[in-house]
Amino acid sequence: MPKITINGKEIEFDKGMTVLQACELADVEIPRFCYHEKLSIAGNCRMCLVEMEKSAKPIASCAMPAAEGMNIKTNTPFVEKARKGVMEFLLANHPLDCPVCDQGGECDLQDQSMYYGVDKSRFVENKRQVKEKYMGPLIKTQMTRCIHCTRCVRFATEVAGVPEIGAIGRGENMEITTYLEKAMESELSANVIDLCPVGALTSKPYAFEARPWELKKTESVDVMDAVGSNIRVDTYNWEVKRILPRLNNDINEEWISDKTRYSCDGLLKQRLDVPYIKKNNKLQKSNWDEAVSILVEKIKTLNPDDIGGHIGDMVNLENALSFKKFFSVLKSNNLEFREKNFFIDPSEKSNYIFNSSIKGIEQSDLILLIGTNPRHEATMLNARIRKVFAQKKVPIYSIGNPGDLTYDYTIIGNKTDDIKKILSNESNFSKTLSSSKKPVIIIGESALELKSGKYLIEGFKNFLKNNNFINKDWNAFNFLPQNASTVGLIDLKILSKEEGKRNSFFEKLKNNQFKLLYLLGSDNLDIKKNNEFIVYQGSHGDRGAEIADLILPSAAFTEQNGLYENLEGRVQECKKASYPIGEALEDWKILNFILKALGKNENLFNFDSLRKEVLNSIPNFSKLNELPNFKDYESINTSPYFESEEVNIKELDYFFTNAISRASKTMSECRQIKHSSKKTGTDNL
Repeated sequence: MPKITINGKEIEFDKGMTVLQACELADVEIPRFCYHEKLSIAGNCRMCLVEMEKSAKPIASCAMPAAEGMNIKTNTPFVEKARKGVMEFLLANHPLDCPVCDQGGECDLQDQSMYYGVDKSRFVENKRQVKEKYMGPLIKTQMTRCIHCTRCVRFATEVAGVPEIGAIGRGENMEITTYLEKAMESELSANVIDLCPVGALTSKPYAFEARPWELKKTESVDVMDAVGSNIRVDTYNWEVKRILPRLNNDINEEWISDKTRYSCDGLLKQRLDVPYIKKNNKLQKSNWDEAVSILVEKIKTLNPDDIGGHIGDMVNLENALSFKKFFSVLKSNNLEFREKNFFIDPSEKSNYIFNSSIKGIEQSDLILLIGTNPRHEATMLNARIRKVFAQKKVPIYSIGNPGDLTYDYTIIGNKTDDIKKILSNESNFSKTLSSSKKPVIIIGESALELKSGKYLIEGFKNFLKNNNFINKDWNAFNFLPQNASTVGLIDLKILSKEEGKRNSFFEKLKNNQFKLLYLLGSDNLDIKKNNEFIVYQGSHGDRGAEIADLILPSAAFTEQNGLYENLEGRVQECKKASYPIGEALEDWKILNFILKALGKNENLFNFDSLRKEVLNSIPNFSKLNELPNFKDYESINTSPYFESEEVNIKELDYFFTNAISRASKTMSECRQIKHSSKKTGTDNL
């Protein structure tokens, strides 16, 4: 390996590294404003100047490739003078409004000016002023503070794939703006707030809410989709003030979607804080004793087969297991979590997870999407696909039309017949797929809702197995679920148990055969209410609560500890950042109340034992935050049912997918702008 000398210390570095990266290997911190690890090099802030032997001038370490034998010094008076000069120019036009700036306490410019700045300016000219720009309901602009680092421009173009921000003008008159001064259309747009090293781009919903040192910071995971992005929940007293990304290169890198970041104001709105009972066709406030006694009396009068249960999209594994055990006490098998009737084969873990892994997408040389729109179903996974497309020009194909995905793709069919041709080697694409080295096949829920759902799963697994694309080193078969709880609930075997009747729960629901329907955090199930007694246990007064006869208030995901399994089968812990509102309780505690009232004291739950049982129940589990172990299987010889059908990708109401986002004022504004831009034809989606 080549070697470089930094401050008299010899360091080995990888070929292709810059001087700045080599300095990081030597544990030397270099100040920077424009440089960012995940973005292309711009070299326009000049703050990272260092001294190089035999160079008369200081060099920009972010843009200078490291070479064998270089001798770099980062702590000499020469370097300090150069950086002080750069800082003086940066502050020449920067307003002195730190006390009212939301970036205060987290500002790179503030930190560096404390070290390299001086207490007076040599400039007597007036500071320039730049008028504010409109970037939508998420990003607040104060462009006079902008130091032209262009991080936001590079992010929008390279990572988000929606080039909406750019620079106009030259020199001192240069301005960063959205070209048409309209709301940004990318689902990743608010990441520019984290990237901005000054207070030019700040969070509009969070404006003037709190200072960073006042907030309690809790590391957690996101439940808005199945990706399981790593997040940090910042709370002030018991109130969630903001959600920020945590670095995890295996999952979300250092980005999060706008829905993940800004749905948190929905945690305060439309909350259920006391039990409600429907009397005279109107929901009225009640108390726990009355609510539980009414439910228990109802349960005692019913046959177990007349009781159905449905688990929602954001329920953690411990609460789901307690609900399953509760139903086993009731001797009812009518338990389901799917909101739509799509096919699942729970016999093998690899049938229902993203086997290639999110990071593994970067190794792929061909991607095939089947009945899925990853941009809306799993935004961070779509960003990873965009990354390999931008960096390696990996060819991407789709069966079904997903719309704009921020990268180019080729539609190779819209029917199941096109899939059949691929699997039977009658299509030209079969050769393309077979000749690739590491393909990625991504099957969405829309495809598995088809009558040929089983055919798709088994057909593709056999095709990939026969071409040696499923082995310990590479598994090309991937299922893309839409909900945070899906993979974990399949692992816990929460599916209606009647063999041979794949849609037994949905048939009974459709025919109004349930006399009592218990919804655990379930708001997206299509229910045509008749005479059923509906119990809703959840955190928000959403769709489930609207049709309920009895409401039991429970905690939101930020208000309790719990495990979630993401689409890769990676088990992660969501940690308690706040407290349940009013009289609300964790789900397993509510079920304990009901069991006590039923006289089933021997069946009561304990959180620690629930967690232990969850971890023992998960197939191929290795350890927390790790991918599951690979388990090989034989090719399937059955010939599942096939029918010629259109592969229609069902459009998600992206900003309104769950109870929390539907309660969010910010998400409502985003959705309104999205719909109005579609009507005027300015939306590129």
